[in-house]
Amino acid sequence: MRAKLVLSTVLIVLYCTCIFAQESTTQVPKRIYTTKTIGQSSAPVIDGILDDESWNLVEWTGDYIENQPDENTPPSEQTKFKIVYDQKFLYVAYRCYDAEPDKIEKRLSRRDGFAGDWVEMNIDSYHDKRTGFSFTITAAGVKGDEFISNNGNNWDGSWNPIWYARTNIDEEGWTAEIKIPFSQLRFGKSKEQIWGLQSTRRYFRNEERSVWQRVPQDAAGWVSSFGELHGLIDLEPQKQLEIQPYTVASAETFQEEAGNPFRDGDDANITVGIDGKIGVTNDLTLDFTINPDFGQVEADPAAIALDGFQIFFREQRPFFVENKNIFDYRFANGPDNVFYSRRIGRSPQGFPTTGENDFVDQPQNTTILGAAKFSGKTKNGWSIGVLETVTAEEKAEISNLGDRREEVVEPLTNYFVARVQKDFNERNTFVGGIFTATNRDKLSENVSFLHKAAYSGGLDFRHNWKDFNYYLEGNIIASHVTGSKEAIANTQNSLTHLFQRVDASHVEVDPNRTSLTGTAGKLGFGKSGGGNWRYNAGVIWRSPEVELNDIGFLRQADEIRQFANGRYLFLKPTKTIRRASIGVSQFSTFDFEGNYNRIQYELNADVNFLNNWWAETGFGHKPRIFTNTILRGGPRWRFSDENFVFLFFGSDQRKKFNFTLGHVYSGAKQNNFSFQRYVMRLRYQPFDALSVSINPEFEKNPNKTQYVTTTDFNGTPRYITANIDQQTLSASIRLNYNINPNLTIQYYGQPFISRGRYKEFNFVNNSIADDLGERVTLYNDNQISFANGVYSVDEDENGTIDYEIGDPDFSFVQFRSNLVVRWEYIPGSEIFLVWSQGVTGLGDPRDHLFRSLDNQILGKKPENIFLLKATYRFIL
Repeated sequence: MRAKLVLSTVLIVLYCTCIFAQESTTQVPKRIYTTKTIGQSSAPVIDGILDDESWNLVEWTGDYIENQPDENTPPSEQTKFKIVYDQKFLYVAYRCYDAEPDKIEKRLSRRDGFAGDWVEMNIDSYHDKRTGFSFTITAAGVKGDEFISNNGNNWDGSWNPIWYARTNIDEEGWTAEIKIPFSQLRFGKSKEQIWGLQSTRRYFRNEERSVWQRVPQDAAGWVSSFGELHGLIDLEPQKQLEIQPYTVASAETFQEEAGNPFRDGDDANITVGIDGKIGVTNDLTLDFTINPDFGQVEADPAAIALDGFQIFFREQRPFFVENKNIFDYRFANGPDNVFYSRRIGRSPQGFPTTGENDFVDQPQNTTILGAAKFSGKTKNGWSIGVLETVTAEEKAEISNLGDRREEVVEPLTNYFVARVQKDFNERNTFVGGIFTATNRDKLSENVSFLHKAAYSGGLDFRHNWKDFNYYLEGNIIASHVTGSKEAIANTQNSLTHLFQRVDASHVEVDPNRTSLTGTAGKLGFGKSGGGNWRYNAGVIWRSPEVELNDIGFLRQADEIRQFANGRYLFLKPTKTIRRASIGVSQFSTFDFEGNYNRIQYELNADVNFLNNWWAETGFGHKPRIFTNTILRGGPRWRFSDENFVFLFFGSDQRKKFNFTLGHVYSGAKQNNFSFQRYVMRLRYQPFDALSVSINPEFEKNPNKTQYVTTTDFNGTPRYITANIDQQTLSASIRLNYNINPNLTIQYYGQPFISRGRYKEFNFVNNSIADDLGERVTLYNDNQISFANGVYSVDEDENGTIDYEIGDPDFSFVQFRSNLVVRWEYIPGSEIFLVWSQGVTGLGDPRDHLFRSLDNQILGKKPENIFLLKATYRFIL
């Protein structure tokens, strides 16, 4: 069955490739702009007024063409630009025409906010047709900058180069001048540089995008469609050297605990550190940080997972976010990645041994002693990334009636990542590889469950043809972990692997193993451009033994997944629609024993209306849902057939007030389970400098067979489930106030509560039965009773308690907030004033959500952290 499905997918997509290869691809001539050096002329003064003599050295280029919504038509207003340079800077002048200058939208925002009218320059200085540097300036003078990768499919706003920009509004519209240091770009040494070039303008009133180099709607990518910049003669590579020391003063207040010497109500600390950037060559850079601090980074959103799997949080720390695309190695679907930087500096994984009258001071995060990152791309097509990080040994301090001791909760650890890719075939093909290593020192008793060492390596490739419209891609990885018998047994028994599954014949726990080696990979192909159709298909596998969670992210091993997706794009606007698409998808999964576990079908569509309102909807069917993980090492489990539907729609996002409403519903046969999610997103900008948003969400997730625990009945494992009524209420609140483009106040807050009430306890009878009544057996009133927080079960009704179940009801309440004042007093140098607040508590599951919210958040003293951080960037 498994082989037939995979073969069918391959044949279908090969057929589609043959059919759709007949579609004509729009051919667009490349535009070329030739710049000139300013020579002995004075450099332009960056004031937004185009009156400098040096601008007369070159001609204007314009004739922008509309890209959205009505591609290849004249834009509402024209735009033009000039480019000149000297040995250190690239200078750009813009003239953005507007017949009604008083209607130009000058909204202020934080950096990378892209609010109101703006104009943008994209530069592919590697000329690899896959990556680029983006510089955006709004009519209000707010800068935006992003690193472009994956041919325009990824825009990284964490890249914050030093550059200069000013704007001005006059009777013809608005103008802008920008100055970009060559040290902020990457390029090789050459007599004449030839770079990819694109410019985009947003005409806010009509929500219109126009571009200098036409990019057809059916183009396979963004960067590969750029025009070219010529005339950069004899540029001297700029070896960048930037040093940024910082100091942080922090004070913390919290609820005092009687007798606890670690919780006396307040704490204070001062730290110093240094960040740096060294241009080894003009296209390869060494970044380093010593004793980094990320106190200004926004807190992670609250979340709770009853399935037991780890939760993926996005990286927000600047050092690890910048250039993260170079280290990216997503080998499968979802967040699975060979390198997951959140492992570095994680919360300590061990816990001290404690007894009566013990108070514990447990570190919240592992200290990063230092990190260095060597990255860049050479002119001959080599993309290189090397990361080396050392985290400190962390100890928990235990106090008992004045006596103090320390126990290790995280060992001294070294993390290493190396990533390389090489372009071939006129940039149409690349081959790459990755290697990671995690090595831990002195694994004491408290952390003996950790791997002593973990290694992974992989190879990947992608080949594009027919102007990047078609592709074939694949990768393969291998992992190897070593450690004590205890550590490797823990890995085998973990939720990711579950070798102890009672009905699995292809895996078993070997208590004597001291290492584990596995593989994973992907092979897929598809159509990414040309005509109206897009599709892809392929196969992904993760062997039972593959393990990446020391420095990567792996949710579940032991899976083979076949997938196929297709989408039709409506490329030309109509009288009511700006753009739309409709898609279908299908996937199925197997384990390595050959069990056919799952198949799912989905139909979805999205539309953007002429008035800029939008909607997206879809529905799906899951006729087969088996899982190896729900019973945590027990037998394979079957869920009842499931159907789901979702609908989201929203108003024009340009308006001062805009909203999004959405609903997701999922339901299973025999009411096995259901899921409902209600989403509301409200945003209001009363004036240009202030914006406020609130995004409340409510979820209901009842499930008649929610796993509770595993116990023993007369030597037979009993897998206990129950009917849970889970409800979750949360809201993210944001406020941004911009005093000017370089001085901003930002607030983020999130109240969160998740409550679960259990009833109708039952035990698993036939875990793969189609009928829910055969799958589990309910306890009757004579079999189960509740007292003093414990359910007592007399399963055979002989008057003797056979086993007990702890009360699983819960009510988790949390509030987190950050208030950040950020002042970039000179380009690249900043002062942060931060107030972080947090409350975490356990409410009464019998209360309704709002009462727990009141008791645990409004009625409890929060923890406060006040932080002042100052940085100064030296450019040498």
